[in-house]
Amino acid sequence: QVQLAESGGGLVQAGGSLRLSCRVSRNILSFISMGWWRQAKGKERELVADITSDDIKDYGDSVKGRFIISRDNDQNTVYLQMNGLTTEDTGVYYCYADPRPRGRHWGQGTQVTVSS
Repeated sequence: QVQLAESGGGLVQAGGSLRLSCRVSRNILSFISMGWWRQAKGKERELVADITSDDIKDYGDSVKGRFIISRDNDQNTVYLQMNGLTTEDTGVYYCYADPRPRGRHWGQGTQVTVSS
């Protein structure tokens, strides 16, 4: 069974930065894409960032220009560098991985809290 382990969440002041990590229990090149969604209280779940096995990246409109997604295939890890954080970025961030030919694996989530 594939396991995704997120880390790097925490409490940060507005304007600060955090880097989330998602380490996967198998070779991440086996996945079509990987990325992050987030869930804030009272809001719909939102796609934050996605990266394909060909290294094509996509971002949600609210994080473009502030967040950067990257991958380290040797470490089987995907990262999310979050800069210029605002209180609107507060939520639980979930890592996912899409295997071939279809489906989705999820991590347990990591809490990000941005204080004003």
